[in-house]
Amino acid sequence: MCDYSLMAVPNRLAQEGEDLVAHRFPTGSLGLALPTDITRAANPAPAMQRTFWGKVKEFFQPPEQASVCAVCIPPGARLLLLDIPARLQNELCVGPEEEVTFTQISAAAHSYRDAVRFSNGGVARLQELREGQRVRVLDLSMAQELDLKALSDELGQLEAAR
Repeated sequence: MCDYSLMAVPNRLAQEGEDLVAHRFPTGSLGLALPTDITRAANPAPAMQRTFWGKVKEFFQPPEQASVCAVCIPPGARLLLLDIPARLQNELCVGPEEEVTFTQISAAAHSYRDAVRFSNGGVARLQELREGQRVRVLDLSMAQELDLKALSDELGQLEAAR
């Protein structure tokens, strides 16, 4: 779904046909996001000319930064991985574009578990992708059913650990 470190940022489920990119979130983790969200957050609206007191107020209360929403992929979803870095191509014997299946490689808490499985059996964690790498959501019909109770319990454990 979304690695544990992305639970602290706004997130939502993916939709079929979406084009996403790998993005480094403020938590330091690599995840998937819409390119438009990244562009909007990187290029905020220009500030209006402010009065002296408006500038003082803004200094003590800076405007909120636009956040980038993490797009969560359910295990079993089919994706098209584009712009695969040469290093991963060599390590996994794959081409520059490959159809992959999203998976989770560990059930351990507080670990990066999101990964993609290639048709040749090779696996790459999402953290190994290159920032800016493109991903297209092809099919969510094979995605595993979400266990909302288990997900809620996991979130509760994470909150309790803080």
